[in-house]
Parts: sequence; C-alpha cells; structure tokens
Amino acid sequence: MGDSVKIRKIGNSLGVTLSEQVREMGLKEGDSLFVVKTRDGIELTPYDPDFAEALDAARDFMHRYPNAMKKLAQ
Repeated sequence: MGDSVKIRKIGNSLGVTLSEQVREMGLKEGDSLFVVKTRDGIELTPYDPDFAEALDAARDFMHRYPNAMKKLAQ
C-alpha cells in the first residue's frame, strides 16, 4: 500500500509534503517532477513522458535514414 499524505493550505494554494518520497527517489531541491494524469489519478515522476516519446521518434528516424544522418553530420 502507498504512503498517505495530508493536503494542507500553503498561502493561497493547496499542497502536500513529499520529503521522504523525494529523497528515496534521489531528487533534490530544484529538480523537476512531472505530473502525469492516469486512469487512476495522477503520477509524479522525474521522467518526462513527452520528451521520451520525442526521443523514441528521433531514434526511429535516425535508424531508418542513416545516410541522411551521415550527411547531416558532415
């Protein structure tokens, strides 16, 4: 079962404290977390799913067109 956190008022906003979970992930102050909406709620991840998708598309392109990549590298 997952950890439970309390929603608290922080200024005019609402927030939660995730200190222990963030430390366990190896994150530190200034790092980014991405909010991903899922069927079951939200997921917080240091992994950017949009960037990963773009990177996969770029790798696919480079694999399909190696000659074009060689020309661009000159």
